[in-house]
Amino acid sequence: MADTNSGWDGRGASDTGGAGSSEAIPGPGPDMAAEPCAGGKPRGRRVAAASLVALAALATGCEPGTAEGAQDVPPPARATQAAAPTPSPFLTAPAPTTEDAKPRTAPPPSPSTSSAAPAPAPTRARPAPEPSTAPPRVLMRTGSESDRVRELQARLRQIGHFGRNPTGYYGSVTADSVRSFQAKRRLPVTGSTDAVTWQRLLAMTRVPTAAELDPPTERPLAAPDERCLKGRVLCISKKSRTLAWMNDGRVVSAMDVRFGSEYTPTREGVFEVFWKSRDHVSTLYDTPMPYALFFSGGQAVHYSADFAANGYGGASHGCVNVRDKKKVAALFDQVKNGDKVVVSW
Repeated sequence: MADTNSGWDGRGASDTGGAGSSEAIPGPGPDMAAEPCAGGKPRGRRVAAASLVALAALATGCEPGTAEGAQDVPPPARATQAAAPTPSPFLTAPAPTTEDAKPRTAPPPSPSTSSAAPAPAPTRARPAPEPSTAPPRVLMRTGSESDRVRELQARLRQIGHFGRNPTGYYGSVTADSVRSFQAKRRLPVTGSTDAVTWQRLLAMTRVPTAAELDPPTERPLAAPDERCLKGRVLCISKKSRTLAWMNDGRVVSAMDVRFGSEYTPTREGVFEVFWKSRDHVSTLYDTPMPYALFFSGGQAVHYSADFAANGYGGASHGCVNVRDKKKVAALFDQVKNGDKVVVSW
């Protein structure tokens, strides 16, 4: 017959420590696993059981087990290498000390993002001024008349672009000479002397001498008519196409001249200067006749801009044309009314 007072009631071990000893912690008996989780039992044993489970977990490497009553989830497969610990979202990892850890500038916002604030316009340096495309300043052109035109002609003659004596008048012959010079130097071929053309010509030539600027007549003088050997005489030769201002058989000055065409020929003979007109304009042809020395009706010795420009390619209406304005101006000041004029062949 079993002893009903053995001290074990199916819930724990009997008191083996004798009277006055403390209650022993119940061991993991066979009935412990079958103990229900519902209330009604003392909590001390459940606490003790939980403590044992915690101790067992610490003894096996602190790997947490599956909670009792939770769904059966297979444990994750172990990686061949230890996985890096997942950083806590509540901790801030220290910044690396490598060069790559330097703060990077945030990329500019996408232009398609409507909510982004517009970026300030970049500051641009002021662009350099574009070179001027204005054409060079024209210094001399067709119709110009000056000592500088005479120098231009003398310099062009030095390098073979002007085939006659300087006249000081810028006509078609001078314009053609300038075009020839410009084309050979690969300058804009205009026929006008601009600053660039003038500077290039100055660099290639020397300062003309007085004889180059004001040479004697281009054509050799013919032997003077015997009627020219006495007194003050304008001795004009159609054969040599020259005029010699003579005083008692001595040549004071000489110049090239041209005459009228076969339809308006210059009259031959001995005449006298009867009228001087410094700024004369023809009433018949409405053309200038500067420094006119009239000797036979409407025929006169005078300066001709057309002769200076076109040379012997043209003809007068009967007058004796002079193409050197400087020389004919000096002649005009020296000749007096009544002086003899001899026109001969």
